[in-house]
Amino acid sequence: MSKSMLIISRQAPWSGPAAREALDIALAGGAYDLPLGLLFLDDGVFQLAPNQQPLTLEQKDLSANLQALPLFGVESLYAAERSLSERGLANMQLALPVERLDDNAVSLLLERYDMLVTI
Repeated sequence: MSKSMLIISRQAPWSGPAAREALDIALAGGAYDLPLGLLFLDDGVFQLAPNQQPLTLEQKDLSANLQALPLFGVESLYAAERSLSERGLANMQLALPVERLDDNAVSLLLERYDMLVTI
């Protein structure tokens, strides 16, 4: 049986390659039917903000990668409610349907997975 993996994406989409790398790992794992989840934490929740304008910052648009996650079988998507709230995204319609988790639920989620990858 495959070990489960939780990818924790902590970087904003415009702060460098980390956000794209986290999505690439999730898409690759999904393509191989690995049991995995993706948690958006800290500035990583900015990836979920709608109507981003990455070209104005000369960055790659990650929206296609985000929308492809369910197509690759990556359906366990989570966002830390505290991170959303601290960044003004708590009441916003996000670019992806994610399960919003309070601090206690985030702790329980981390315990559910065999491997954690933080990017």
